[in-house]
Amino acid sequence: MDTKIIVCLANSRRMSGRCIVGKEIKSKKWIRPISARETEKISEEEMSYKNGGIPNLLDIIKIPVKKHKPSPNQQENYLINDKHCWEKIGEYNKNKLGLLLDSPEKLWESGCPSYQGINDRIPEDINAGNGESVYLIQPNSLTIKVAVEGAEFNNPKRKVRAEFKYNNKTYTLSVTDPSLEKEYLEKNNGSFELSVNNIYLCVSLGGIPYKNYYYKFVASLIKV
Repeated sequence: MDTKIIVCLANSRRMSGRCIVGKEIKSKKWIRPISARETEKISEEEMSYKNGGIPNLLDIIKIPVKKHKPSPNQQENYLINDKHCWEKIGEYNKNKLGLLLDSPEKLWESGCPSYQGINDRIPEDINAGNGESVYLIQPNSLTIKVAVEGAEFNNPKRKVRAEFKYNNKTYTLSVTDPSLEKEYLEKNNGSFELSVNNIYLCVSLGGIPYKNYYYKFVASLIKV
């Protein structure tokens, strides 16, 4: 049985399921396990350990896979073998996260904001670049914003976004990290500036377009 061993760097929301993504420790290669569903989302049952637990950030996980199944924008995708449980084999030392850091010049194409975001999407017909759809970065500044969005469209909902600078460019992206969302939705609406000395962000580009755009997300925030 083929397997991939990764450090879990994100366990984020994905269309009522989850998106797990991580890196192989030695090769530093990104791996994203996906299901055979059209949405490619992973269910909690599929990613559960034998004891019923599910992956946490920095878990070292052994994942049964069937084959490499890349898409144009997501070369990291591997189809899971859903007949076998995932296995936690350790925990990664968070003080060594710098060894897994990426250093892209930019976070994909810029200059295409959404209604509430900044540099948070790219048109469907633009090549995202090398098929790399996830990075682990350290931002130059970071503010978590909580606000009601969609009221003008009769669909008001509180939403959490991360506004940060990376290589002198500003990004305001939706947060899909459930723990981070919960932490800030329990606060009042507002902006919360964080020190970036001990923070890593896992940023991801969606693999399925929505209304002709691929969206960027903050899939996790890891404090060291």
